Amino acid sequence: MTHHHDPTARRRRGSLAAVLLLSLAAAGCGTGSADSSDGKSGGTLVIGATGKIPNADTMIGGNGFEGKRLVTFQLYEGLTRYDLSKNNGPAEITGALATSWKVAPDHRTWTFSLRKGVKFQDGTRFDADAVLFNLDRYLNKKSRYYTDAVGAGASEYAGGITKYTKLADDRVQLVTKQPNGHFPEDLAHVLIASPAAVRKTGSANFAEHPVGTGPFRFVRQKSGEQIELAGFDGYWRGAPKLDRLIVKALPDAAARTAALRSGSVNWIEYPNPDDLESLKSDGAKVLTNAYDHLWYWILDTEKGPWRDPKVRRAANYAIDREAIAENLLHGTAEPAEQAAPRGTFAYDAANDTYRHDPAKARRLLAEAGYPKGFTTSVTVPTGGSGNLVPVPIAEAVQRDLAAIGIKADIRTTDWSTLISAEAKGEVARGSQAIAQSTTLFQSEALLPLFIGTDSPFWTGNYSNPKVDKLLASAGPNPDRAAREADYTRALELVTADAPWLFVVNDRNPRALSPKVRGLVQPQSWFLDLTTVEVAR
Repeated sequence: MTHHHDPTARRRRGSLAAVLLLSLAAAGCGTGSADSSDGKSGGTLVIGATGKIPNADTMIGGNGFEGKRLVTFQLYEGLTRYDLSKNNGPAEITGALATSWKVAPDHRTWTFSLRKGVKFQDGTRFDADAVLFNLDRYLNKKSRYYTDAVGAGASEYAGGITKYTKLADDRVQLVTKQPNGHFPEDLAHVLIASPAAVRKTGSANFAEHPVGTGPFRFVRQKSGEQIELAGFDGYWRGAPKLDRLIVKALPDAAARTAALRSGSVNWIEYPNPDDLESLKSDGAKVLTNAYDHLWYWILDTEKGPWRDPKVRRAANYAIDREAIAENLLHGTAEPAEQAAPRGTFAYDAANDTYRHDPAKARRLLAEAGYPKGFTTSVTVPTGGSGNLVPVPIAEAVQRDLAAIGIKADIRTTDWSTLISAEAKGEVARGSQAIAQSTTLFQSEALLPLFIGTDSPFWTGNYSNPKVDKLLASAGPNPDRAAREADYTRALELVTADAPWLFVVNDRNPRALSPKVRGLVQPQSWFLDLTTVEVAR
């Protein structure tokens, strides 16, 4: 059986807001893992999340990578997955619903051997027909199960697939329009649902009764506010230790802290840095680790003072990143002195450039013709996936810029408004810059959307043909070492061009009740919750 689809709609604007949402999540803090098991298993883990609970349909999602981390990656799997069992390096891709794969010399034709004996949470069998059913649902507009929402959600990761063929019950062949060296990584995000469950509910109602092959099965939900999952005893890697997993939407940081203290949750995502010491005094464990994260300002490089690279470099030298990381964020972040996040393979310490040097900043401003500085503006989200404490960080940057004569007006908006405008190539509230967090390498497919010339996003109109050439060289190459070298060089050029104000790299803090054990804190946005348990 072979299926084809037309990939020309891959870059639809409607999909890009969803893609951007995916891309955009202490002194004395622990790094690595929570306490090991004492032999008891089970319990109920209740997590306080920073944003709304995502749509539980495979690819629609929501709430950025936090939504994937806590919900959709627990319900579903792709042909591949991130290996989240280690804490000492960026997470590698390994087999999930596929055990192995190979690419033909054309770098477009991929053959996947599927894992045998895997069952969906409804008891039905996973096989090649299930893979084709899901790809048809995502890519074939003539499928009765296709919807614009699932098509848009799947477009960035599966949109380049032009042909999908069943070779045997346990083998499929996928063909991409262009060579794609990071295709196995992309497929970790192409989640596979039970065909029987989709047929039973129809696509419109599948999110109310989601069924995948992941470690946790759906129990119940209150849309956007709370979802309850249970350990799936038939999970192919072995049943998770937890009996129940409950994720609650608690966007207010103070409310998350209060919930942890009261015991209504036993785990919170991104605790307010100011609360860390008191939480630890109360017995909470705080885990951190470097990962693929950058909090930054995107500058309009096409008009006004930000057109001049000297001005952009001057502003970068003005920022006291150490003070922001230590005094404001209490060690839950590290200074970002270059474009490549510290927790990624593209980071090279030799490329750290922008240390705090106000004298050099003033000198560069004067050389650029702005000895007295200038006035500018920035749109800042009030919260959102991976955005830390965005307004206080922006205010700290504002003070540092003011010290060299750059007066920045901060204009706040909500996260969804900011990224919806950005996906349309616009800036919410009409500013000359936007502040946000992003991931560059947790999914390589996203990188050209942030630094490529032809991105439909608002990227500050940044363009460098040398960067484009390196991206064009890296993307198709299945040799990861070669891709890494190209990406490192590309971000070295971005660092020199300074189209962004590089501020901090988050360390992904979360606070856990002492009863929560067994978590490995990887260098990733994502988590393996199968090893976690809650003492009774």
